[in-house]
Order: sequence, then structure tokens, then C-alpha cells
Amino acid sequence: MNHLHREKLFSLFDEDQQAVVYMRGAELMYRHNTDYEFPFRQESNFWYVTGVNEPDFHLLLDLQKQEYHLFAPKRDAQYAVWHGRVKSKEQYQEEYNPDHLHYDSKFPQVLKELDPEIIYCLDEEQAEFLEEFDRQTPIDLDVLPEAITHCRVFKTDWELDQMREAARVNNIAHTEVLKALQPGIYEYELKAIFNYHQIKNGLMQDAYNGIFASGSNSAILHYVENDQQIKDGDLFLIDAGFEHKGYASDFTRTYPANGSFTADQAAVYEAVLEAQKQVIEMIEPEVKMELLHMQAARTMMQGLKDADIVTGSVDDLMENDIFALFFPHGLGHFLGLDTHDVGGYPKGVDKIERPGLKYLRMRRSLQPGMVITIEPGLYMVPALLKPALEDVNIAAFLNKEKIESLYDFGGVRIEDNIIVTEDGYENLTDVPKERDEIEKTMARK
Repeated sequence: MNHLHREKLFSLFDEDQQAVVYMRGAELMYRHNTDYEFPFRQESNFWYVTGVNEPDFHLLLDLQKQEYHLFAPKRDAQYAVWHGRVKSKEQYQEEYNPDHLHYDSKFPQVLKELDPEIIYCLDEEQAEFLEEFDRQTPIDLDVLPEAITHCRVFKTDWELDQMREAARVNNIAHTEVLKALQPGIYEYELKAIFNYHQIKNGLMQDAYNGIFASGSNSAILHYVENDQQIKDGDLFLIDAGFEHKGYASDFTRTYPANGSFTADQAAVYEAVLEAQKQVIEMIEPEVKMELLHMQAARTMMQGLKDADIVTGSVDDLMENDIFALFFPHGLGHFLGLDTHDVGGYPKGVDKIERPGLKYLRMRRSLQPGMVITIEPGLYMVPALLKPALEDVNIAAFLNKEKIESLYDFGGVRIEDNIIVTEDGYENLTDVPKERDEIEKTMARK
């Protein structure tokens, strides 16, 4: 299906221009000058255009003729010994279906024959490689990143199907972790259960470092140690997903380790859940992501006010950025070949320099074919709350005694994956998130 991606990309360039696109795929990576080989994963832009998930490939797109030249590495017998069978040229042709297939030694010759007036390239490193063969032709580093980002933001039906499959397996793995959760288990044991069900269902590559965080660890946004024993009374936060044919899944759930939410845990959890449900129902074409973010923040501030954690009117809590103390990250991001997928800030759109908004990973109006995450959260982070309690103006909105009692609370985050459709949305996430459903699932163990 990658021919559709190339067609989208070709359509953004002027056919009358004697120009080429150059892209270089990823190489094998090793750990610190050793022969420890990291699992290979293709660079996302190259994978998008070619469908090739093997190292050491290059491509040229002839924009005038709209033809695709793929350059394959010439493997030798030693490669076969260490890395597996060497594919024939016919096998490459059948698998990847380029208009022209060459071994990489032909690259200088083909580039010279195409004789472009300009070469579009992704980055400085690839430009420097090109200059080894052609120091005369101008190289443009601005147009191609913008063009391919535009293509990747709007998923084809085939891409959406890959994401549905990644989500289907993620639903299974997350639910199995919920069933296994209990006090005394270690975070890494739950990670092992999660990975087992992903791999059992044929997904081999995690989409990002999974977060398996208990107790106060659940307030660390990118916690990856995953080595603590889970205690009775802890909250447990799992943020994890694998990818299918490169396309990511990214869910988060927060559960009570012992199967039952305390009053404080329930109050904070319900604030986050209500915010998430409200903004998901608001999703439709033309809705702005920052509007959804602020609505989620308002709802969660109301929940914290009801729990006697903050005080004052919700308008004042929002106006004075109190929400940012508890909700320090963005509401969500694009999802696709990368977990934090490209396109969040189109050219000319700047970040909003305001607490609680400056970390929003996307700022644009939603359109059909986009895939996003919706992941509000509330966290008790002493590093943020202690200085706030010492600021007279901010402390007026905070219940000091209550907040100090929650320093070890951790955090709550709930994340679903959403396809924006012509008339609303499709939610890919089907893992328990209502409190009664979570408690019933855990009670059945």
C-alpha cells in the first residue's frame, strides 16, 4: 500500500520541475562500540514511503516522471552467515515494487543520469551524504519535511487498519495486566505479562518505553525503571503499547493495586475520567486541540475542588493557572508511525507560552483521518506543590493540609486512542476504565 503514500507525496510537488527527492533508510545500530546489535527498526519517513523495514536502503523519487528508484545493499556470503538469507534482486522487486531497482553502487550513476536542478532532502546529515556525489546541485531541507509530515498526518484506510490491529492487541495486553495486578507483585512482573501478550499476538516491537509505575512513581511522567514492588494501597499506572507494521498503539490506565479505590483515589480518578469522557465526546472536525485541553483542565479543577484539594471558583483556578500544578502536560498528541507522531505544530503555529499549555504536543484543528490520543491526568508532584504552597498568591487556592497528606499519592492518567472521522470519532481503546468495571475485573481473580 506504500504506493498510495508515494502518490500523496508526488501530488504535493510540481511535475514540471526537474527535481528529485532523496531519502536514506536507517542502518544497524550497535551499543557503545560493541557488537551488541539493537533490534532494527526503520526510520519512519523512509518506512512510510517505501514499506522497507531492512537496513541500508536509499531512494530517489523522480518528481518529473513520478518514478521511484530504490537502492538495495549488495549483500555477500558473510552477511548470510551472520544475518540470514540474502535476497535476490527479483525478491526485492517483488516485495517492494519500485519502478526501478538498483544496487547501491549504482547510486552515483543514477543521480547523474537524472540530472536534477534541485534535490529535496530531509536533514543535514543526508545532505552531507549527497554532497559526496554531487557538490553542484542545490539541496533544499525545508520542503520535504513539511510535505511528508502533511502526508503522514492524514491516515489512509490501510494505515487505520494497522492501527486498529495494534489497538486490538493492546486491549488484550492491558486487560491481562489488570487481571494480574495485586499487592506484592513487582512493576517489572506486570511489564513481563504485558510484553508476553503482545508478542504472543505477533507484535514484536514496543512503540516506546512502557511505564509501569506504582505509588509515587505514577507521578513521574516518563518513569521507566519499573523495578519497585507494588504495595497495598498504591495506585498503579500503566502507559504502554506495541506497534503493528510500524503503527503505534498508546494506552494508559490507572488502577488501585488492591482492587478498591480509597476515597481520595476515587475522587481524583473520577475527575480525570469525567474530563476524558467529556472531551472525547467533543471530538469532531474543526475542533481545536487547545480547546479540548482547557475543557479537560476545567473539569479536573472542578473535581479537585469537590475533593477539597483546591479552593475558589473554577474561573479563578483557571485564570491563575492552578490547573498546571496538577496537570503539567498536554492533553494528547498525534499517533502513527511514531508514538508522538509528526505534525502537531504546522508551519507558522507557535506553542502557547502558558503554564499547562506550553507542553501541548499538538496545536491545530482536528480533521478526518487524524489519529490522536486523549490523556488527561492529575498528579501530586511535591517538586511543584511545595514551592506553590510557599507562594502567597498561589497558596490561597490550595488546601495545604490536604495536599501535604497526598505527597505520596502519585498520579492518575487515562489515555485512549481516537480516530477523527467525518462525523465525530472512533475510539480504538477497549480496556476497563469505569471504576466499578475495574473493581469487578480485579475481584474476579
